[in-house]
Amino acid sequence: MTGRVNPNCKLEDQGISGLGNVYYNLNEAALVEAALGRGEGHLGNGGTFLVETGKHTGRSPKDKFVVRTPSVEDTIWWENNAPMTPDAFDALHADMLEHMKGKDYYVQDLFGGADPANRLDVRMVTEFAWHGLFIRHLLRRPDAEELDEFAPEFTVINCPSFQADPAKHGCRSETVIALNFDKKTILIGGTEYAGENKKSVFSLLNYLLPGKGIMPMHCSANHAKGNPVDSAVFFGLSGTGKTTLSADPERVLIGDDEHGWSDKGIFNFEGGCYAKTINLSAEAEPEIYATTSKFGTVIENMVWDKETRELDFDDDSLTANMRCAYPLHYISNASENSLGGHPKNIIMLTCDAFGVLPPIARLTPAQAMYHFLSGFTSKVAGTEKGVTEPEPTFSTCFGAPFMPRRPEVYGNLLREKIATHGATCWLVNTGWTGGAYGTGSRMPIRATRALLTAALDGSLADAEFRNDENFGFEVPVSVPGVADLLLNPRRTWDNPESYDRQAAKLVSMFADNFAQYEAYIDDDVKAVAIG
Repeated sequence: MTGRVNPNCKLEDQGISGLGNVYYNLNEAALVEAALGRGEGHLGNGGTFLVETGKHTGRSPKDKFVVRTPSVEDTIWWENNAPMTPDAFDALHADMLEHMKGKDYYVQDLFGGADPANRLDVRMVTEFAWHGLFIRHLLRRPDAEELDEFAPEFTVINCPSFQADPAKHGCRSETVIALNFDKKTILIGGTEYAGENKKSVFSLLNYLLPGKGIMPMHCSANHAKGNPVDSAVFFGLSGTGKTTLSADPERVLIGDDEHGWSDKGIFNFEGGCYAKTINLSAEAEPEIYATTSKFGTVIENMVWDKETRELDFDDDSLTANMRCAYPLHYISNASENSLGGHPKNIIMLTCDAFGVLPPIARLTPAQAMYHFLSGFTSKVAGTEKGVTEPEPTFSTCFGAPFMPRRPEVYGNLLREKIATHGATCWLVNTGWTGGAYGTGSRMPIRATRALLTAALDGSLADAEFRNDENFGFEVPVSVPGVADLLLNPRRTWDNPESYDRQAAKLVSMFADNFAQYEAYIDDDVKAVAIG
């Protein structure tokens, strides 16, 4: 045993025995050293860690399961969460522990949540040293003294070399992510992709926090400089721009992916960022770009020059889901406490591959709940296994893969928070303009930033608005620094009739998708339903 740990809460005290060396709470330098010594990856420029994750370069949502026990039977959204029997989980757990015997493991005791009153104490047990480094970046690190009394509420065991047996373990393939709320344990096997670590904790918080009246959110967040009360949240699936757009040098970054909204305000779940690096540039995103040459940053699935160790930000031959993971303090304008006030602005980011939606629209509270429950976007290439080009999809709450409860639970929480604290809601399209995917082009990031700046500083509220003929929300007619043409997507198409047909198709998709929620929502939301 090496490292600092509560002497009364070692792995043996949790029934995990027979391992080789166990390394508790090693710091970043020790983890990089261990990972290099074990041949898990390579040292990059500036002391980064370069790694490839093999066949899994994204999440495997179809291999994720929740153990079906009486305590969660009536609260899990089973249509969205594949069930696993308690017996199958017990067999999986026993076989994984047996497989682990004799092997070295790395333990990180960490917090999920910047709010001490609402954080989750999580123990991560990882087969790879670099997974320990990754999760040490992504969750929140206790002080050394806190480790002496740390007792995990949940334990995550990640064993990539373990291959599940679908017939014996009640899963779909050799890859498995299994959540057992009764046993407070998550098992991950058969995948080296590090994102499964952080998303497993997010799924836990998404289930636990609503019971406390706290809204868990798949969003980034920032606040005005010198004014934490003036905060904003950015909802959106991977690839819609949450990380990029929240890293605004003129505002303070609270966090880039996962937050809670309590009666006191918003708080980051994480202690780091997990940013996509495809086409990343020093000019457009200097803060994130700079992290790719800082010590300990995990560079995942990027192509690099074997002689110079220079990264290739344009080569997606390994995956379009290339990423870097780094601690939050690597961003110069990051918040020291990762806390903010009740948001004044709520941004819902969507990546519209149809080229129909405007770059920004203002939503009423009822429209906000409608679009939150709809969660329209396009899955971006590489984010999930098998996705090779953008696919239009509806992912409720902008995070269906991580939602254990029914969508209306989160939708109603959001609606209550907006009603209680007040917020202006915006729908922002970072997808295509001038045509659909394959014909049009991606929305210019400079235009998106200009529109968001106007929304957040309040000046956009003074603009002239028109009602969109397809969706009913308000769209600005003119905004300084943004071409008027861009604000009217129909005018950006060479053939307006083709736009109309595409818009009618998308409206129909919205209507068909939302039918599943109509029995659970109030009349004012039904009144703004599209189609």
